[in-house]
Amino acid sequence: MNKDPKPANDSLFEAPPMGEQERMVEAIMFATAEPVTVAELIGRMPHGCDPAEALAHLRKRYDGRGVNIIKVGDAWAIRTAGDLGFLMQKETVETRKLSRAAIETLAIVAYHQPVTRAEIEEIRGVSVSRGTVDQLIELEWIRFGRRRMTPGRPVTFVVTQNFLDHFGLENARDLPGLKELRSAGLLENRPPPGANALGEAEDGDDEDDNQTELFED
Repeated sequence: MNKDPKPANDSLFEAPPMGEQERMVEAIMFATAEPVTVAELIGRMPHGCDPAEALAHLRKRYDGRGVNIIKVGDAWAIRTAGDLGFLMQKETVETRKLSRAAIETLAIVAYHQPVTRAEIEEIRGVSVSRGTVDQLIELEWIRFGRRRMTPGRPVTFVVTQNFLDHFGLENARDLPGLKELRSAGLLENRPPPGANALGEAEDGDDEDDNQTELFED
């Protein structure tokens, strides 16, 4: 009479005690970043082990502790207890540099407000992407102003109180003029081609450098 074939997981050696199996499962789960399935545990552990039972005991042992054994789909993982997740959070201040387009757009709004998108593009000589404007609005440095009483009633942009507070200004009239910017080394002494498009006054003009109005409402 033929004997029944031995199960595939039978071994010449006796399976480790359940306490040792728990340690094995714990070690595997701790060292593996991704959740582990019972099938993967069976493949790693000695023959004769019962990782499913070991997992059940391990879950009870971790119940109420800082980390728990949780099921993720068909796999298992060690994760921080849900009520302690706030301890893993860390708030940092991220320094974000403005792009050149954003700086130019912000400067145009500050010196020519209220100004429409079309006017900004006319002054810069290139189109203004929606992302540039959205970034400045998100930073709360510019906001929507009144609509122009012109065909299409385009919306205008103005600087915000946050912008003035950030730069230590009481109002937009306190913005530095062209002479102050040049003396601080922020502008070249010789204006670049097309500088008049930015509202720069010709030498000898009495126009106020602090606030040049390029467009009339």
